[in-house]
Order: sequence, then C-alpha cells, then structure tokens
Amino acid sequence: MPKWNVSFINDRGEPVVEQFDCEHEPTLEEAAQMVRVRVSPVLEKLDLNDLADRVPEPTVKSLHDQNGIKDLKVEPAA
Repeated sequence: MPKWNVSFINDRGEPVVEQFDCEHEPTLEEAAQMVRVRVSPVLEKLDLNDLADRVPEPTVKSLHDQNGIKDLKVEPAA
C-alpha cells in the first residue's frame, strides 16, 4: 500500500510530517481526518455536521480553528 506524507504547521509554528498508508492519494479532507486522529484522538468521532455543506473541507477548517494546524499538504512518501 502506498505511503503518503502529510505535512503541516502545528500550533507552535513547527513543521510536522506524518506518514500514512492509503491506497490512493488522500484529499486534503481525508488527510485532515487522519491528522486529527493522531493530533487529538478524542476528536476522532467529532461531529462536523454543523459545518457540512456550509464550508468546503470542514475537517481542514476545524483543525485550523480548534488546533491551530495550517498549511496542510499531501505528497507521496519517498
């Protein structure tokens, strides 16, 4: 299964790279959901229904607003 690097800037302004296995290149929304589980496992089941259909990529927005995570990028792992 291909590996993907998901990079982002955390709430302390530090660059972070997490690696995930995924059969296809994850979208930013899928990557945000995987990062959310690692950053804060308690948030794994967070209901984003209030953002659904109102904003594109609600998990990306939630990570930025609630966890200070920004500049999410997905690249193939070497």
